[in-house]
Amino acid sequence: MADSTVTFRKMTVSLREKFNKIFAQLVDDGVLLLWDSDLPNVTHLVAGEKVRGSWWSHKRAHAIFGVAELLEDHPDVLIIKLISGKVTFVHRKLWNRIYSIGVAREEWQLKRLSTNAKALLKATDATGWLQTDKLGKEFGTKPGETARELELRLLIHAEQIHTESGRHAKVIETWGTWAKRTGFRARAKDPVSARRFLEQRLASINKKHNGSGKLPWPATL
Repeated sequence: MADSTVTFRKMTVSLREKFNKIFAQLVDDGVLLLWDSDLPNVTHLVAGEKVRGSWWSHKRAHAIFGVAELLEDHPDVLIIKLISGKVTFVHRKLWNRIYSIGVAREEWQLKRLSTNAKALLKATDATGWLQTDKLGKEFGTKPGETARELELRLLIHAEQIHTESGRHAKVIETWGTWAKRTGFRARAKDPVSARRFLEQRLASINKKHNGSGKLPWPATL
């Protein structure tokens, strides 16, 4: 990490220029993937070419990491697993639609949830937020995977962190806690309209780039 930090500092100007172009695309589309084989994504835009496999092994990995961090830190960017279960950057203009879907607790979100996921959702609702590495076995032997089950259905917001021990963990929170923490004045609206809007937006992006991105709810809804 020290090496990437040094590289990041040396590349600040070029990264900022690249970031501005990428952020402009995020504003236009409303969503942007970290990586995908076909749809617009940070990895390909920074590398200037399609990157197969893990981008960490690419020669521009430090630059990709730097731009991703700039996006992560931007006050108008939300990171969720929205398209095809992959890391997706979402611009503020779409936040209320995401929030409206997240708090709706529709059938597609709750149906066939595992017992552990149901218990974790209840516990998160009660406390507002939890950290996966501090959870007990009542949420499964791998609480991070249980949290992912909720995350993929947009039932909670999740953020990956590095603990003091150097391990990865997730901080999960209710959408209400997220809105309060970020200062976002959320107003829940019709989740059906929110889903349809995102379906149309993704369909347009898929068509333009010959992609096959999918949203987390069934297409038959």
